Amino acid sequence: MSTICLIGVGRMGQPLCAGLVRAGYRVSAYDVLTERREAALSHGARTPDSAAAAAAGADVLLTVLPGPAEVATAVDDAVLGALAPGATWIDMSSNTPTDAEPCWKRAAAHGVGVLEAPIGGSPADAAAGRLRLYVGGEDALLERHRPLLSAVSDRITHVGGPGTGYVAKLLVNLLWFGQAAATAEALLLGRRAGIDLGVLTGTLAAGPASTAFIRHDLPALLAGDYLTDFGLDRIHDQLTAVTALAERLGTPHSITDTVRRLHGQALERYGPVDGELLGVALLEEKAGILLRHPVPPGANSGTGAAESPTDSHP
Repeated sequence: MSTICLIGVGRMGQPLCAGLVRAGYRVSAYDVLTERREAALSHGARTPDSAAAAAAGADVLLTVLPGPAEVATAVDDAVLGALAPGATWIDMSSNTPTDAEPCWKRAAAHGVGVLEAPIGGSPADAAAGRLRLYVGGEDALLERHRPLLSAVSDRITHVGGPGTGYVAKLLVNLLWFGQAAATAEALLLGRRAGIDLGVLTGTLAAGPASTAFIRHDLPALLAGDYLTDFGLDRIHDQLTAVTALAERLGTPHSITDTVRRLHGQALERYGPVDGELLGVALLEEKAGILLRHPVPPGANSGTGAAESPTDSHP
């Protein structure tokens, strides 16, 4: 079985590390934080004291990092040069084709193949091996590494060539955050117009405008859970990247930019804290209404979401 160098042992990297070790892979894990390396060690991974040492002789380099800047720093010549001949780098981070291109060129110079497989799902999904992966790259390279990816994912979608996996993940996130904002605006207006929240949510869920957000994630919001698995600053970065891509490719993006601006305002209001639904929190604050179902005394208000669209690395 492949020897894996795993760089990034945060919220998503830790359960991925544990799952790969359970599946029988030899894992050398590295993270800049000592306590995360200690957690990887407890899962059965080796934990060398540098990324290059972790990469030494590895067949596969997996990066599970918060964003493009961290990936560019991690995937350097020392790490790429330490890998085994014919190795593959699989980037499971949220990234963009523009930011990843210099890393692709560095990898090619070292004879390292490249796949991107950004993650959809939560840390709980990672622990259960039920992540969704959006893969970009050569079909033959994906098939070579499908058993490895299947150890942590039950939904692998080959989107296309290099860069397409990154873009697909960004678009999934764009639509999820857009649906969250549009749903919140509709609910706030309905409440202000005098419609019972339970009646209104049931009507939307059963009607032609129903979405996966309404069916699966709205109950968390209605229980007071803003889904604190991912940072608001990272969300804004991703939405900004989608806007920049649309500008570069010349496609309309007024709705995209509205979603981006909402989350930019939320970032200014709340700071770089965790919360995938803090854009909705800002709308609630502006309306002076909290979208909440009545909670019986003593009941637990946090339900969590069926699936988070983001990859919760930090």
